[in-house]
Amino acid sequence: MPEPTFSLDVPPDWEDPEGLHDLFERLRELRPSADIRAIRKAYFFAEQAHRSQTRESGVPYITHPVAVARILADLHMDDPTIIAALLHDTVEDCNQVSLELVQEHFGAEVARLVDGVTKLKSKSIEAQSDGQKAAADTTAAAESLRKMLLAMAKDFRVMVIKLADRLHNMQTLGSLRPEKRTRIANETLNVYAPLAARLGIWQIKWQLEDLAFKNLHPNEFDRMTELVGRTRREREEALQKIIVETKDLCLKNGIKADVRGRPKHLYSIFNKMVKSNFRFEDILDLLAVRVIVDTVAQCYLTLGIVHQLFPPIQSLFGDYIAKPKPNGYRSIHTKVLGPDGNPIEVQIRTREMHEVAEFGVAAHWSYKEGNEAPAEDSERFRVLREQLFDWTAENNSSDFLRSLSTDLFAEQVFVFTPKGDVFDLPAGSTVVDYAFRVHTDIGLQLIGAKVNGVIVPLNTQIKNGDIIECETRKNAQPSLDWLKFVRSQHARNKIRAHFRKLNRVDDAVRGRALLEKELRSLGLDPKKFLGEAKLQALTKSMHGVSGAEELLSHLGAGLISVQGVINKIRGIQPGAQPASGILVRTTREGKSALTTNDNILVSRAKCCSPIPGDEVVGYVTRGRGIMIHRRICPNAQHSMEAEPGRMLPYSWPSDGSLYAVNLKIVTVNRQGLLMDISAVFGEMKANVSAAKIQTMPNHTAEIEVTIDVADTDQLQLVMTKISNYSDVISLLRLFGRAAAR
Repeated sequence: MPEPTFSLDVPPDWEDPEGLHDLFERLRELRPSADIRAIRKAYFFAEQAHRSQTRESGVPYITHPVAVARILADLHMDDPTIIAALLHDTVEDCNQVSLELVQEHFGAEVARLVDGVTKLKSKSIEAQSDGQKAAADTTAAAESLRKMLLAMAKDFRVMVIKLADRLHNMQTLGSLRPEKRTRIANETLNVYAPLAARLGIWQIKWQLEDLAFKNLHPNEFDRMTELVGRTRREREEALQKIIVETKDLCLKNGIKADVRGRPKHLYSIFNKMVKSNFRFEDILDLLAVRVIVDTVAQCYLTLGIVHQLFPPIQSLFGDYIAKPKPNGYRSIHTKVLGPDGNPIEVQIRTREMHEVAEFGVAAHWSYKEGNEAPAEDSERFRVLREQLFDWTAENNSSDFLRSLSTDLFAEQVFVFTPKGDVFDLPAGSTVVDYAFRVHTDIGLQLIGAKVNGVIVPLNTQIKNGDIIECETRKNAQPSLDWLKFVRSQHARNKIRAHFRKLNRVDDAVRGRALLEKELRSLGLDPKKFLGEAKLQALTKSMHGVSGAEELLSHLGAGLISVQGVINKIRGIQPGAQPASGILVRTTREGKSALTTNDNILVSRAKCCSPIPGDEVVGYVTRGRGIMIHRRICPNAQHSMEAEPGRMLPYSWPSDGSLYAVNLKIVTVNRQGLLMDISAVFGEMKANVSAAKIQTMPNHTAEIEVTIDVADTDQLQLVMTKISNYSDVISLLRLFGRAAAR
């Protein structure tokens, strides 16, 4: 990283440019304690770093970070967030700026925020097909989003900065090419607007949605704008009557209320028309009234006043003060018949509730002015962090994106525990999804459930407002059949993880048996080598293995070769050759063979299908040449005992030959999984020569596949990558049979 060629200190006679001056005026108005000097230094640093850069519209690049900082100032964000906003593109876009330089001049807290919003840099690969480039772009975008969500789990200000960044980009989208505008608008609607909603930042959420709507459907946007504007003019008189009468009666009852009209946002109206197949004329609640008062008690008094003035529509009422939404939203919602006979929604909340409703988690930082955040904020942050870590725990990009689209960006239902705690779940979720959402142990031990006091089947879909009670038993086990109906990715992950763990236990038992058998064949006492402490010490020298149990389970699944572990136990260096013997070539299937100078036929035994990397022996057959077996093959073991004189050492040739290996993969039967697994084979250059797929009644599938690999190292890489898919329950290397051709 070259040293910066610009000054890092603000000159004494330097004057604030207009954009920075406006930012300072806003900060002084909203947060008089703001550190103007530190923010000025950040601007000066960023302006010089971006000095040679312009935006697509041709304006100086520095206008963008200043606009982002202004949006964050309006959200009442703290000084480190404002400073990070001014610097947020310097590390990503300016070659002379490193994260270490930012930390040196602005501190570790600001550097962490800047790092959180900095996209991962992906390496470009030559000669990619269009499909490969698209897949690589999707993976890069997914991994950058994963990185940002992980940073957000540690500090929510990362996402607040990113949302402000995206909002300004959407406000200035007109200078981009049409295809780029469409891509960014789609991403905004499908990723960033739902994230803003989950964080409760309604002020940004509705703007992102309307701006995306404007760019994706310009004709519909213009039509909706004209219709809403005309309707508002027609109903202005009724709206003003509600505002005036509500305010006057509140004042007579000693309540100083702020009453204002609020138009529905364009995208929400359009979405309602599309999803519910409504005509615009059928949507009557285009306007709403918001009443803001001082205390919770006044909220309920005001509710009575509104219902006294205007007839309530009984079925359309929600008390989110008594039962707040998971993102912290609190308000009373009621619908009444206005003076013109049309329904109008009325929202009633305190000033503090209004701030949280508009700014969501961003409102938390307004408490940094010397006051502690309310206790419910800490609990809400804990739940959000748990969800973020759960979403980002997937091992590969496709699982990660699917988890997000299912759990984070889907429509939500809100349900209650018997104690009144509220949980949000994807629409269509069942009581099993709810059980895992409350706690993993409740899901794993679930045996029954009640919804609103009535016993229901476990596949019952839950609805908004349901009160759910779970019945558990300590020795209960989940069923793979649950995968047929659970909706949330969280529940699916926990169920799959349970069965993967059970499978790992079986693999570990198998792996220990293989090691014991091989040690005994070498005349060694397994008790001297397979103790917990010695196995644990052995794992320290093995890549990708974290403990003794994982080592044994990898052995049992075929992810690690038994001979490789035996070599480490005996202190044999990798790559050391066995005793000299006949050096020959084999064909991939062993049906025909090359011969040595002595014209000896050599074949791979079908009973154990050895490949380079396996420790092998040769058996001199009667009339069929030499048959190569894995040393641990039962047939080879029997021959070594019965006819030791016919056994010969064997060294694999280094001629680039490929060898057939049979694998059995047990997976959750989901759409697209075979394509994902095939992509791994292609990526690892392992040709598939045969495959057989069988679906099972319990929503799983068994895939038996024959692939061509060079050695056990390549095989292990392939198996490890496939095992990383959370849908894969078990993966075994098969011996003695191949997939159907």
